[in-house]
Amino acid sequence: MTDERPPRPKAATAFRTIGEVATELGVPQHVLRYWEGRFPQLKPLQRAGNRRLYRPADIDLVRRIHALLNTEGYSIRGVQKLLTDGVPVPVPAALAIEPVIADRTDLHIRELRDIRQVLADALKQDDISG
Repeated sequence: MTDERPPRPKAATAFRTIGEVATELGVPQHVLRYWEGRFPQLKPLQRAGNRRLYRPADIDLVRRIHALLNTEGYSIRGVQKLLTDGVPVPVPAALAIEPVIADRTDLHIRELRDIRQVLADALKQDDISG
């Protein structure tokens, strides 16, 4: 029998892999690599074998880019201009405070509980009428 414990959450100052950042934002890893080529400000550390490690500042920048592209509706060129001009763009509070994955997990749990309740109600109705 193996001892399977959930992984401990990393500290806010910890470096993260590209997979961890991609999961947190809900985007594929290749999108983050593409952004690295389009936004020269985004320079994660690269270890042996091109293994990327995102520092907290890199993660904040990725969150800003993600929010501008996917929430605010900016184009790649528009985000490039904002970042080049040095215009401070606040990160939406939901992206800055909690990882996206936690929100999705809570949503899924609520949806599953709702489905379970609907099924339980249907069983009760079947017992009453049958």
